[in-house]
Amino acid sequence: MKYLFITIILFSMIISKTIFDFNKTTNIQNWVIVNDVVMGGKSTSTFKLNADGNGVFAGEISLDNNGGFSSVRYRLLKINTKAYSKIVIKLKGDGKKYQFRIKSNSSDYYPYIATFSTSEEWQEIEIPLKDMYPSFRGRRINQPNFSGDYIEEIRFLIGNKKNEKFKLVLDKIVLK
Repeated sequence: MKYLFITIILFSMIISKTIFDFNKTTNIQNWVIVNDVVMGGKSTSTFKLNADGNGVFAGEISLDNNGGFSSVRYRLLKINTKAYSKIVIKLKGDGKKYQFRIKSNSSDYYPYIATFSTSEEWQEIEIPLKDMYPSFRGRRINQPNFSGDYIEEIRFLIGNKKNEKFKLVLDKIVLK
């Protein structure tokens, strides 16, 4: 019995589920830019593959017309998260803060959020699912943190309340 328990623990430590793996042949057609222009702002951004096959989310945030954010989202077939405790993202940033957001259902009116800082080097960001908090229109809401069984949408967002250029390079997003 002791060995069975150890085997189960070891298996759960190595099990992972790839949400998205960027490479030179990756189809990024279903990644969608959502900027503050939806409410009159003037921020701009793009999402494309670079020569190495990494996803590149880049642009410029403008506070004009009460703007101030840019995001890129990806809706996926529901992924069961019961066997996983965290999301690991391999990326290279620009020293700025970003948000990673998830939704259990793409039709939910609020996402669950984790904020992370980047460096100009490749890094692995680990986000415990239980630490992702609910937010609506930039404000934390009085609901429990993520405890859902599924993820149907992921999103990266930048909105640091200042005019700035940004660039986030993505390699892989994995559930562990």
